Amino acid sequence: MKNSNHTALDRIILLGLTNIPYLQAIYVLLFFIIYITTLSANSLLIIVVRTNEQLQTPMYFFLSNLSITDICLSSTIVPRIIINTLSQDRSISLSDCALQMFSHLAVGGTECLILAVMAYDRYAAICQPLHYNTVMNKTFCICMAAGSWTFSFTSALIHVFFTFQLPVCRSHNLNHYFCEMPPFFRLSCRDTWPNELAMFITAGIIAMCSFLLTLISYIHIISTILKIRSSEGRQKSFSTCASHLTVVSLFYGTILFMYMRPHSAYSDIDKTVSIFYSTVIPMLNPIIYSMRNKDVKGTLKKQMTKQHFEKS
Repeated sequence: MKNSNHTALDRIILLGLTNIPYLQAIYVLLFFIIYITTLSANSLLIIVVRTNEQLQTPMYFFLSNLSITDICLSSTIVPRIIINTLSQDRSISLSDCALQMFSHLAVGGTECLILAVMAYDRYAAICQPLHYNTVMNKTFCICMAAGSWTFSFTSALIHVFFTFQLPVCRSHNLNHYFCEMPPFFRLSCRDTWPNELAMFITAGIIAMCSFLLTLISYIHIISTILKIRSSEGRQKSFSTCASHLTVVSLFYGTILFMYMRPHSAYSDIDKTVSIFYSTVIPMLNPIIYSMRNKDVKGTLKKQMTKQHFEKS
């Protein structure tokens, strides 16, 4: 009995999405399709960028980084959803919960920063075309990517460390489908205000600063595009930014909604929000970029045509 109680104290029960059997089957199928699509689309985009010498540019370098973060973000969440939905035992150990929370925060933060750097890249390309190669040189790009990963991973490690110093005493039932900070705070009987404040500050630094940098970049970009006399030139410039603007709006909107509110305001709607930015957006990103990008589509057609002739 003692061992049983000890085990219970060391585990969190993820309540998941639903207890209705036929809905569980639908969710498992849906998330499996989403996960396979996410892995396939992002992997294909990375391969396309790596195999086409014309795509060895800063924009596609950061796009590859974005695809890597999407694969990692989805892999952190979706397999656990499928396993928990199929399993009778929905519990997760505190160490696994901490690892999932860390991975999710680290990769999510990296994606925010990468999107901001991509906005700056578009600013440099459109507003400072003569200095673009100097500004967006290889060293700068590698430093920006490495800095995004390092800062986000360090921030996530600090947050997870202090989050798991909180005693879990109200309940071990987490009303969520994965370990995320805001709903996790509800399980503690200690005042979580310092943790929430730290979360707001970090969300402000990463999400808000990234969003503001993106916004400022696009204000300059749009201002520059509107000065272009040729309608064809304006259309071409807008087309290079449309995909990124779509991705930014979807991702930042859901992240800010989730992490910039007090935990007392959280409800079941947050499950839907979390699903959107942690599973749906990673699937949509490569599709959005591929559909609106002539270079990517052109490379895909060439590869498909080449394979067809080789088989023939």
